[in-house]
Amino acid sequence: MRQENNLGKDPIGKLVVRIALPSMLAQFVNVLYSIVDRMYIGNIADVGELALAGVGVCGPVITLISSVASLIGIGGAPLMSIRLGEKNLPKAKAILANSFLMLCVLSLLLTVGLFFIKRPMLLFFGASQATISFANQYFSVYLIGTLFALLATGMNQFIICQGFAKIAMFSVVIGAVSNIVLDPLFIFVFHLGVSGAAIATVLSQLASCCFVLAFLFGQRPMVSIGFGGYSWKIMRRILAVGFTPFAIIAADNVMIIAMNMILQRYGGHTQGDLLVTCATIAQSFMLIVTMPLGGITGGTQAILGFNYGARQVDRVKAAQRKIFLLCLIYTACMTAAAWLCGQWFVRLFTNDAVVMEKALWAIRVCTLSLLPLGLQYEIVDGFTAIGQVRYSLPLSFWRKITYFAALFAFPAIWGAQAAFFAEPVSDFLGPLVSILVYLAAMKRVLEKRREQPVEKVG
Repeated sequence: MRQENNLGKDPIGKLVVRIALPSMLAQFVNVLYSIVDRMYIGNIADVGELALAGVGVCGPVITLISSVASLIGIGGAPLMSIRLGEKNLPKAKAILANSFLMLCVLSLLLTVGLFFIKRPMLLFFGASQATISFANQYFSVYLIGTLFALLATGMNQFIICQGFAKIAMFSVVIGAVSNIVLDPLFIFVFHLGVSGAAIATVLSQLASCCFVLAFLFGQRPMVSIGFGGYSWKIMRRILAVGFTPFAIIAADNVMIIAMNMILQRYGGHTQGDLLVTCATIAQSFMLIVTMPLGGITGGTQAILGFNYGARQVDRVKAAQRKIFLLCLIYTACMTAAAWLCGQWFVRLFTNDAVVMEKALWAIRVCTLSLLPLGLQYEIVDGFTAIGQVRYSLPLSFWRKITYFAALFAFPAIWGAQAAFFAEPVSDFLGPLVSILVYLAAMKRVLEKRREQPVEKVG
């Protein structure tokens, strides 16, 4: 058995970079699933803008479904890392087995349950009579691949937490490259339009899923997927830890859904679809910010969890300092990209001058507070990595509360476009409170762990 990284012994600086960069790149490539779809869809002759708005409504709903992968994957992986740090392999194996079963069951339940309510749900979440046909076409096909999507994303976390960051990255690259190749084939060559984009996505997710499961059922990882040892106690613990990342992703997408609904309400028949299209483009750029940022903080949870489990508190502290620095560097670069190169990004989706102008403005507004957002991500994911959901969950919800308060208040006072300012307001006020809590609580939590007696394995 050969590991890429020794989480308990490798130098912290090099270890953080070796884990964070592949995880960040994997998520960056993962963004291409939605970005490439939207680029091609936006350029479909005659109906591109309406089709883009329709798929934009599907986007947050699909990601809301995908948040179940985080509920189980990011719920189980930190617990598994802690057990590996404690050298408790039987419990680590039990966590993986229970996580696999939960993902399979939840995937099937979601597929069946959502199939019967998809059209009214999409209408409720912001589709108009002009865009509902495109939204329904895309979502109907996507539902077929729910099992592949959730297994590929959720089980990939258990590859990362065992130190195989490059393997995890490669699994995402397989899917993204497949999607880039298949999208134009199904959309333009086979003339399947929006449905073709969804078919390409499902096939790409199937490829990623097969790769992930082949690795985790194989001999190379320290802990492989097994059957048996199922326990409600373990499942409850996985759900408890995973609820924070699940709630974050779910709330983020409820925020996008609410944004679309607000834009339609205050934009009316003349501006509603136009503003939703602009919001879809701006949200696509924010995906490039938040998903790789989450790759940095989520991928490095393995380092924090393992060393927390091994009671190597100084390594946990050193790792977090490095992660904070990486987050600040990344968000600074993305802020500069938004303001200096945003117009080139917008042109990937549309050539309409009015849409381009408003979409560029929306991107610049949404990225006003990216630097504090980078700190927020690591604080929340850092607490989650060591099982301290009593801190991570309230801090995450505080940021969401400020977003919704601004989202509903600003348009009522200043009009539809003011809704875009909800993002920078929440990205400033959320981290402000999180930083204060982190400074007050993290040191105490780590010192308490250092003093705890070592549990006996068995």
